[in-house]
Amino acid sequence: MSEPRIETDQDATRPLRDDIRFLGGVLGDTIRDHEGPEVFDLIERVRIEAFRVRREEVERSAVAEMLDGVDIAVALPLIRAFTYFVLLANLAEDIQRDRRRAVHEAAGEPPQDSSLAATYRKLDAAALDGAEVAELLADALVSPVITAHPTETRRRTVFDVQTRITELMRLRQRYAETERERTDFELEIRRQVLTLWRTALIRLQRLRIQDEIAVGLRYYEITLFDVIPAINAEVRAALRSRWPGVELLPRPILRPGSWIGGDRDGNPYVTAEVVGTAAHQASSVAFGRYLRELVELEKSLSQSARLVPVTPEVAALAATGYPDPATHADEPYRRALHRIRLRLAATARQALGTVPGESGEGPRTRSTQDAAQSSGSRPAAVAAAGSAAASSTSPGMVSGDAAVVAQPYPTPQAVLDDLDAIDASMRASGDGLLADDRLAALRHAIETFGFHLQGLDMRQNSEVHEQVVAELLAWAGVHPDYASLSEAQRVDLLATELRTRRPLLGPHARLSELATKELGIVRAAREVVQTFGTEAVPNYIISMCTSVSDMLEAALLLKEGGLLDPGEPDGPPSCSVGIVPLFETIEDLGAGAATLAAALDVPVYRELVSAKGMRQEVMLGYSDSNKDGGYLAANWALYRAELDLVEVARKTGIRLRLFHGRGGTVGRGGGRSYDAILAQPAGAVQGSLRLTEQGEVIAAKYAESGAAHRNLESLIAGTLESTLLDVEGLGPDAEPSYELMDDLAARARAAYSRLVHETPGFVQYFRQSTPVAEVGDLNIGSRPASRKPTNSVYDLRAIPWVMSWSQARVMLPGWYGTGSALEEWIDGDPDRLATLADLYRRWPFFRTVLSNLAQVLAKSDLDIAARYAELVDDIALREQIFGMIRDEHARTIRMHAAITGNNQLLADNPSLAESIHNRFPYLEPLNQMQVELLRRLRAGDDSELVKRGILLTMNGLATALRNSG
Repeated sequence: MSEPRIETDQDATRPLRDDIRFLGGVLGDTIRDHEGPEVFDLIERVRIEAFRVRREEVERSAVAEMLDGVDIAVALPLIRAFTYFVLLANLAEDIQRDRRRAVHEAAGEPPQDSSLAATYRKLDAAALDGAEVAELLADALVSPVITAHPTETRRRTVFDVQTRITELMRLRQRYAETERERTDFELEIRRQVLTLWRTALIRLQRLRIQDEIAVGLRYYEITLFDVIPAINAEVRAALRSRWPGVELLPRPILRPGSWIGGDRDGNPYVTAEVVGTAAHQASSVAFGRYLRELVELEKSLSQSARLVPVTPEVAALAATGYPDPATHADEPYRRALHRIRLRLAATARQALGTVPGESGEGPRTRSTQDAAQSSGSRPAAVAAAGSAAASSTSPGMVSGDAAVVAQPYPTPQAVLDDLDAIDASMRASGDGLLADDRLAALRHAIETFGFHLQGLDMRQNSEVHEQVVAELLAWAGVHPDYASLSEAQRVDLLATELRTRRPLLGPHARLSELATKELGIVRAAREVVQTFGTEAVPNYIISMCTSVSDMLEAALLLKEGGLLDPGEPDGPPSCSVGIVPLFETIEDLGAGAATLAAALDVPVYRELVSAKGMRQEVMLGYSDSNKDGGYLAANWALYRAELDLVEVARKTGIRLRLFHGRGGTVGRGGGRSYDAILAQPAGAVQGSLRLTEQGEVIAAKYAESGAAHRNLESLIAGTLESTLLDVEGLGPDAEPSYELMDDLAARARAAYSRLVHETPGFVQYFRQSTPVAEVGDLNIGSRPASRKPTNSVYDLRAIPWVMSWSQARVMLPGWYGTGSALEEWIDGDPDRLATLADLYRRWPFFRTVLSNLAQVLAKSDLDIAARYAELVDDIALREQIFGMIRDEHARTIRMHAAITGNNQLLADNPSLAESIHNRFPYLEPLNQMQVELLRRLRAGDDSELVKRGILLTMNGLATALRNSG
């Protein structure tokens, strides 16, 4: 018997290298055929030279010299070529990740951490009490929230073509067994790559909010509508099977949200009309999908009453299914489903004014997705069968339906009641196998998404609330100068107004444009709630919240807009919308717990919280705290804030839910979500959390069903483990460790401030050594780059701040100040170094901080950054600031190695190390070309082609870095 073959690292990565080589070859052929041999030869020489740079065979200047003075007409296809090289490499890596996971599973290896299978094993080993589990998961919620300012730079067309290439590559791997089949696949892939090459990468106009709404909703049509309900059903079944005597997860745990169309903080383009549009389009996606699924069910559930008995409930539904009793007379399920479809269409018409799909358009069903994957790949009969299933009847009225009176459903639960009746009838007759397919998927979807699809959060800055409330109070004659009042006086006045039933405004009130707009938006939210239910607008978030009055001002606006009911004279107030303070700066994070405790001491506010089951959500801002105090100080301020908030929750009896405002980059709270959840302090998760999903990571996580499933289950896995298991690992060493981190954070913030806030000329250096001025022209989002028209770092939005440092390969927000803090604290003492090494091994928070820092440092490149520094006019300023950056960079790498014991930054993340190795030679020409074109632009060459070239390099670098903003 031969020995079992041991797979080497070389074996494991060979398919990835083959895929990258194949796709690169197809792209190269396309470029040669359509741009000519001269352009192709230059691209190929630059590519070869970039790989030689990676192998340290030549100096970095070699590529720069090749590109120096290159004609812009040649530069543009060169930039596009390396952007597409990176995009195709990303695609190949995603396929390789799935391939490796399948190999691990086939080998019978233990499930990997962050998977639900691994979490279930841990829960089984812990032997938890069912009643305790039920208490901890009583209000379970995991809610990824897509935000309104993504740095996703790909156009929809590019996105769609890339998705098609991914599908073809997977099918090629699975089905191409003969030379003919391989040739057919390659031909179709070549067509798609040619389409990609002929498609413009960047938009000519800035995205409108309406475009952003559509971009966010596309992920439901592609993956989320199938994946989220399936995960909800799986988790509920798995937990109930472990604790069968307990009714766990009465509601789906995974319920998504959105800010797109409701977040108006610094975005003047969000209006009352936009709020309505966002809610209606989301609902239209849900109704359209339900109606199409009902069509498919009506076609497939053909059981005959002559063969299968049905329950009285189904018989009653079937009796009113068609106007003609002879239609499907002996097929009760078809008749019952038709009745449900008519009622649901009537519900959609009542809510939306139309029925999605009556024109023949609508979200793709499972059948159309299957057909898309089948076309051109599987045998023709299979593809034809998929296409036939996709050509379903329009989900609106069919012939003869006009004679049927269809009453709209009052709630999603009423739809579920009818579908549940069909499910129960099928199971009673032994057809559970059929009920577990499409019918079960539809029931789970309606339970998860309702009529609203996703919760639309509202958000506005506290300064705006103050201005509007002051104007309302003055107009109503309550107080002429609200701004002059002390905090205590404001709280007393606002609390009194919240209990007063009379509105502040009459129908003829004359208000400023700002106040009119703000009230219009809140009233539009009320209409959304009235139409689609309370879950359609679940939260109102107060940016830059610093006081109790900030929270009560938002409450007063909700009251004036009709969302907060002051109650009867002797009754408590209530509000369907949760009031959520957002603590963002390091100072506000430090004071956040005290602010919340003080708000809960105000009787009227506590009554509002009580009316919501004592549930209070608090949002924590990662971006501004980082920009304010640097990476380590911000991360510790967030942890400390959570500790303090958990203690307030314990003392006041509230159920605390934290909403994490994380961005795509480490500098904005990014990193692996599972690790981030486990790094929370004890008691901070409590069965529920929400977190924002932003930037390129949205597409990376949710554009493909396998990736979406993995990322969503990792969120639930982390939530379950943090809630039900002891994951902090500090025990009695907690307080000394916290004090140590207090010291480190103070030192890190001081080092960061010395550079960013105290060094004269720093803003000038930042603006000249990065493409921050050009970021605003990338057309990546609808909102302005700054909150205010100012040159201050404080007012610059986090996305351009982080993205600019990323483009210049400094990555400063993700590490600066940490090395100084660690070196100063250790001060050459081996015992102190051993203490930090022990914390790295035992404490998930500290381990995650250093792991994320290593990811950022691995993506940085100070040799490239030095080229950007040369753009700074003031030589002395350039040398001073870049010298500080270079020294801190080296110091931080040195400290990381000393504490972790790893000389390789990514020793704990080999897949990312491999990714960087594969893609970074393609970054070299993009960075060098960007510096060259920035120099031309700033020297006076402001031609459209030069500007377009800069934007193309930014697009390419963002694609390569995958989490640049």
